Amino acid sequence: MTKEEKYEALLPQLQSLVSGESDTIANMANIAAALHETFGFWWTGFYRVEGNELVLGPFQGPIACTRIPFGRGVCGTAWQRGETIIVPNVHEFPGHIACSSASNSEIVVPIRQNGQIIAVLDIDSREFATFDETDRCYLEKIQI
Repeated sequence: MTKEEKYEALLPQLQSLVSGESDTIANMANIAAALHETFGFWWTGFYRVEGNELVLGPFQGPIACTRIPFGRGVCGTAWQRGETIIVPNVHEFPGHIACSSASNSEIVVPIRQNGQIIAVLDIDSREFATFDETDRCYLEKIQI
């Protein structure tokens, strides 16, 4: 099954999971688990916006950084810019926060509710250059 086919099959399932649930944390947990299980990423999860920092939310994978300041690392930069960031090699990203030295590439997608960024979806891979425009296209369609 291609990456596109996996996303095409997964997105309706995610929509079904969250459509009847109003709790954001519960929805984040199910989305992270479904993405992680489907694609086998190294780390899949959310950081929630709380004041001027991102705070660790539901995730699948190894232990993670708990707080990330606005504008710091890939997650804080995606939040600051308000746009998805794809990093083929995290070791070359200025100010990268290495929560795990096993992570080599990353995608971070801002999550909006009512036009405001409430969280970021952060996915890490042990492989270099894992993420591309296909991932961006489909991951940006995820609603919490």
